[in-house]
Amino acid sequence: MARALGMFTSTVAAAAMVSCGGETPPPALTPAAPAPAAPIATNSAEPRPAAPASPAASTAAPEPPKLAAPSPVAKYTGFAKPESVLYDADNDRYLVSNVNGNPGDKDNNGFISALSPDGQVTNLKWIEGGKNNVKLDAPTGSAIVKGVLYVADLTTIRMFDLKTGAPKGEIAIPGTTLLNDVAAAPDGRVYVSDSGFKIGATGNLEATSSDAMYVIENGKARALAKSTDLHMPNGLAWTDEGLVVCSSGAPEVFRLDEKGAKHDVTTTAPGGRLDGLVAVGDSLLVTSHEASAVLRGKLGGTFEVAIPEQKTPTDIGYDTKRGRVLVPHVMVDTVDVYELR
Repeated sequence: MARALGMFTSTVAAAAMVSCGGETPPPALTPAAPAPAAPIATNSAEPRPAAPASPAASTAAPEPPKLAAPSPVAKYTGFAKPESVLYDADNDRYLVSNVNGNPGDKDNNGFISALSPDGQVTNLKWIEGGKNNVKLDAPTGSAIVKGVLYVADLTTIRMFDLKTGAPKGEIAIPGTTLLNDVAAAPDGRVYVSDSGFKIGATGNLEATSSDAMYVIENGKARALAKSTDLHMPNGLAWTDEGLVVCSSGAPEVFRLDEKGAKHDVTTTAPGGRLDGLVAVGDSLLVTSHEASAVLRGKLGGTFEVAIPEQKTPTDIGYDTKRGRVLVPHVMVDTVDVYELR
């Protein structure tokens, strides 16, 4: 029987990951200080409760204040289910994958938007399915290798010229269900996750058990790992320690070695239903639909909320020039940019 995972505000209509593109990790970030708790209002007309008989009668500790979301330094609107954001360092811009419709439909209406860091949508449909010989159904994660943009699109990796947006070929991966995120290693190898679920008739996510990780070398894809023990792998990031993966089907982040074995499996205690992943210095940032937040932590350590109050956060990006976190909100059709100090 298929495993149902809940309403489609998770991976891909809230799906997918970040891709580091093989860049040297920037310095680590420090989370913004939490906002003070709001004062508790009282009504002087109401009688006060009687004092306890002894100090031991009241032992409940006060609740800690909740983190408040920092104000975004830039906010972009007008998208159609923006699933991922990638920082294009060579051209100093942000590239946004728009699913535009049901993420399981082969409707050739997906598109890639180009944004400037100063808050402008410079070209909403820079690459558009059905135009200029472009085939693009429901684009999710992406990565850049040697002037080529690699984009996950259902069961196919599409390639485009980074300067012109012109198609440069495709790589179909048979037996997959939903190619979700893409990450590039410094040597040019491209890693791709198959999250192993489809959208059911009621809108729920239904497991297909095709959970897998693939690596593309010399224009060909081969399976690195295929197992439901990957727990619906989603976001990917290349780090100094190799490939790191987060899962949608379990609250865990782990490292995957070149033989496809899992190492340093770490639970993200603040929340599960993980989606996007990016390496920042020696830390990891990961989005959680369950926590409605961006989490920050390390393999083998603990994770904490870094950016709270994020609705349907999906495949985040990182602006290495400005130290900014790029957060797409797939069901709200916005992209917010944050600076963490």
